[in-house]
Amino acid sequence: MTEKELVESGNMKMEWARSHMPVLAIIREKFEEEKPLKGLKVGMALHVEAKTAVLVETLAAGGAQVAISGCNPLSTQDDVSMALDTRKNISCFAKYGCNTSEYYEAIDKVLDFEPDITIDDGADLIFKLHKERTGMLPNILGGCEETTTGVHRLHAMEKDGALKMPVIAVNDAMTKYLFDNRYGTGQSAWDGINRTTNLLVAGKNVVVAGYGWCGRGVAMRATGLGANVIVTEIDPIRALEARMDGHRVMRMADAAKIGEIFVTATGNRDILTAEHFKVMQDGAILANSGHFNVEIDMEALASLAKTVRTVRHNIKEYDIGNRRINVIAEGRLVNLAAGDGHPAEVMDMSFANQALCVRYIAENNLLNGVHGVPKELDTYVATLKLESMGISTDKLTSKQECYMNGWECGT
Repeated sequence: MTEKELVESGNMKMEWARSHMPVLAIIREKFEEEKPLKGLKVGMALHVEAKTAVLVETLAAGGAQVAISGCNPLSTQDDVSMALDTRKNISCFAKYGCNTSEYYEAIDKVLDFEPDITIDDGADLIFKLHKERTGMLPNILGGCEETTTGVHRLHAMEKDGALKMPVIAVNDAMTKYLFDNRYGTGQSAWDGINRTTNLLVAGKNVVVAGYGWCGRGVAMRATGLGANVIVTEIDPIRALEARMDGHRVMRMADAAKIGEIFVTATGNRDILTAEHFKVMQDGAILANSGHFNVEIDMEALASLAKTVRTVRHNIKEYDIGNRRINVIAEGRLVNLAAGDGHPAEVMDMSFANQALCVRYIAENNLLNGVHGVPKELDTYVATLKLESMGISTDKLTSKQECYMNGWECGT
């Protein structure tokens, strides 16, 4: 494709996403009228695809100058990146398939932009700020973090006294994790797996590592596809929930022997290691739904392999002698590295939270540390989403409010 054709392709993707994100459309209209971000610079490291582009447009509509890079080497859609870069007050430095050096060079370009507010997905931009660009920290008003992994990093930084800026944990908004993490990940992970493998899921043993909100979504959709779901967990309560939800629960050492498709969703490292590869069935398929490519020990797998070959686009086969193990998208985030990411209707809520939290940071003097999304913003997003779906809810009567606030009424 020519550059002109790529830009047009990106524009069409953005138009499609925009038409399915009504909450963000309402916020963008208000931003256009009120210009709450006028004079501010926003630096972003997110998955550069169509839904993210709609968020970027919204921030620019609010008066901000925006610079954005990717947050995963395989999640950028180049046509969207190029289309974004043609927009007024927007600079995009993301590209697909970049190596580690190029990845951080792009983040440096965003920081060269000297942002007042940051938006991260995985906290790589904030990490760079705190490790190599510390002189910029006094001028940062605050940041937003999109994903569970990034929030974990930020809490670790805060605990160590290393976090020198305020950050809102957008991931922890109820209108984010209950929908994006569960329904978004559940659908998009299987979209990536199914379109890449073109294999039947029904009747297969699917092992889901982790039963947080992302893992629940993956397991729920696997069940819907007819799989026999096996969950591995370290948390006794989540393991019990998984069992009560109808899934088998066991240690990974046991699940590795019978699993046919494996999906990791823990946010931790070394979930699938050499000890597991050695006992897996011939032809096992591995996919990662966690943010970073650390859940499947790719180095260990490569060291065991006698040969490695690409057997299908985005699938590498590792022949370890008596069995072949197939890995999707190099063990990177499967829903974006092998698919189009979460559905637009889900990201509508997540990115509505992002836009509102950027405005909140601009209008409030926050202390350094990790902050939750204000309850009123979370509720506002839910209300707008319901309205866009034509749904009305009941309201408490005055007697009901009195009853709920009182203590004297009993048996």
